[in-house]
Amino acid sequence: MKRATLYAAVAVLMGVGLIPICLMIASSLWADGAVSVKNYVEILGNTRTWILFRNSLVLSALTTAAAGIGGVMLGILVTKTDLPMGKTLAAVFSLPLLFPPYILAVGWFQILGSGLPFGLPGAVLVLGPAFLPIVLLLTITSLRGVNPALEEAGRLSCGWPGVLTQITIPLIKPGILLSLVLVFLLTMGEFGAPLFLRLNVFPVASFTQSSAFYNFGAATTAAMPLIAVVFAGVLLQQHALHKRTFSFRWGGQQTLGRIPLGRKTPLVLLAVVSLAVVTVGLPLAGVLWRGSSLTALHEAFQRAGGSAMRSFLYAGIAASVLSLLGFFLGYLVHRRALRGWWLVDAAALFLFTTPGTVLAIGLIALWNHPSSNWVYATPAIVIFGFVAQYAALSIRIFVAGFSQTSPSLEEAAEVAGAGWFRRVFGVLMPLAKSAMLTSWTVTFVFCLRDSALPLLLAPPGADDLTARTLTLMANGSAELIAALCVIAVLLALVPLGALGLGWRLWNKPA
Repeated sequence: MKRATLYAAVAVLMGVGLIPICLMIASSLWADGAVSVKNYVEILGNTRTWILFRNSLVLSALTTAAAGIGGVMLGILVTKTDLPMGKTLAAVFSLPLLFPPYILAVGWFQILGSGLPFGLPGAVLVLGPAFLPIVLLLTITSLRGVNPALEEAGRLSCGWPGVLTQITIPLIKPGILLSLVLVFLLTMGEFGAPLFLRLNVFPVASFTQSSAFYNFGAATTAAMPLIAVVFAGVLLQQHALHKRTFSFRWGGQQTLGRIPLGRKTPLVLLAVVSLAVVTVGLPLAGVLWRGSSLTALHEAFQRAGGSAMRSFLYAGIAASVLSLLGFFLGYLVHRRALRGWWLVDAAALFLFTTPGTVLAIGLIALWNHPSSNWVYATPAIVIFGFVAQYAALSIRIFVAGFSQTSPSLEEAAEVAGAGWFRRVFGVLMPLAKSAMLTSWTVTFVFCLRDSALPLLLAPPGADDLTARTLTLMANGSAELIAALCVIAVLLALVPLGALGLGWRLWNKPA
């Protein structure tokens, strides 16, 4: 039963993610009723296609550089130094991870108006802070896994700058590399913020072919360079980890000592706080300033109240499915329970970094048939997209959870005669309680903030809040768009606050 269950979990991941991508690639080679490269000649031979691709590459490189430098420096300051309010500042910088990047763009537009630098500068201004939390959080996680004894040994022969450059940073390179690869690939697939900032990027080519011309073969062809970039990024990450999986930990070891900032503390604190205010505080203040009036909120609820409820419902269902799927696939990856376990991890990462426009086209190619209309014409296809896109997050979270529990507990239950499902529900799931809640919360937020999948996949009259907001941006008032962004922020923060409070009360000592 154990192997059958794990194979079934792998089959689900393939069915919702890999098979649609493979079918999409096959459809690109079919034109006019026969095998043909016509789509490739027309799309890849078009100069505009490569201009868009160049724009995406430049945007991804600049965003990765900005997020990488800022995230690593802030991670070191928060984790390794005695900077005051470190955890609070880390939480503030992580806020953009809770909502779609276009909200920061809307916020800057509310503040600067026509003075907002549209195009490439504006996109970097928005996407740098939007993806900085990925580098920041992975840097913090990696630093907490460093053995402090190694740093203390280094302190015997050199100061903290030498320890950081020669010991600490080399030890956390896998985590930093993973974060940079993720930022680069996620920026390559970003759609909403560049669209708002009038920067033509490569995902626009696939979106235009599929939504405007309904030419899915051409849309697939336009997505092929993106698929190639994502595949190369995943190979780079797997090569760096030597077919191992990067393991997160909730706590990590405590450092024996923190780097004293001394008299530089006020200056460094002022610089970090100023950066937080400029990159996160100002755009969010702009959204709240223009979108918090009762008139704007009333119009927003009238025009998108149903969409907001559907966002909550879709994200909740997808997060529940992802938590269950991630439990079994995380177990498979951590325990290496099947041959080729690392291929499962790599496939999930590939799907996570695949642009939503590309994944959506694959799902449409698979399910857009009369016999499968029960999926294509219902919100189920949106749920399938979310499960495929964010399975990697759930898997990595459960890998972290299983890494902090001893396999001997399950082995003891097996020796005592407990069957597979009895071990799952009686031993493994209770031990993975924290990972289960974390997985549900994280995947819920990511599904809630997704814009590309709902925009392409949601059936008529069943769109979610992000899709409705992007649709209304074309002719909606500035106040209405800001109010919709306020609702999107609250939709993420209120449930998270409730979950956090419930978790504290549940674990409060009697």
